[in-house]
Amino acid sequence: MTQDELKQAVGQAAADYVAQHAPAGSIIGVGTGSTANCFIDALAPLKDRFRGAVASSEATRKRLEGHGIPVLDLNDVEDIPIYVDGADEIDGGLNMIKGGGGALTREKIVAAVARTFVCICDASKRVEVMGRFPLPVEVIPMARAHVARELAKLGGTPVLREGFVTDNGNVILDVRGLAITDPKGLEARINQITGVVTNGLFAVRPADVLMLGGADGVSTIAG
Repeated sequence: MTQDELKQAVGQAAADYVAQHAPAGSIIGVGTGSTANCFIDALAPLKDRFRGAVASSEATRKRLEGHGIPVLDLNDVEDIPIYVDGADEIDGGLNMIKGGGGALTREKIVAAVARTFVCICDASKRVEVMGRFPLPVEVIPMARAHVARELAKLGGTPVLREGFVTDNGNVILDVRGLAITDPKGLEARINQITGVVTNGLFAVRPADVLMLGGADGVSTIAG
């Protein structure tokens, strides 16, 4: 299977999971990126079963609305039974690096509300130790240089994502050269740097379920 076919397969598997496990009339959390788009497309035929969705980015909101799926403001939602999103890397503990698409802050907020986080990705994203994929850090623009100096002290090489502004009006530093052996500790340490909005480590709140697309189809792994 090609990578696109793997993404479509895990997107469909996630839609089937949602149909089976999310109560009728509930609200679904939806992530951002090419794999999440495959989930949105697979969810569209089931839209009448649910009240709507919470989107983790403006791009996701537009795609959901294009399928006729109502998008709700998270402030008006008390419960999200399931949040579905992809990952740039995921380890054996279902800790993730996310944010390649720049939506890490809103993704982390929606994930914090959700009862179950379902990660969907192809087998190339599964790693023993995270860090080969640059770790995104969302930063208040005036703090960019300060945060970059602090990130360098942690052993990484921060690079400004040129020409990119998040949906929140901030910039992203992509940190290269890290071997992330303590995801929870590093997530907390980076978030304590003044000027950081959040970083792309999802370890304090990891995935609960991984749907992994590979040559033999989609496997489901519980955290």
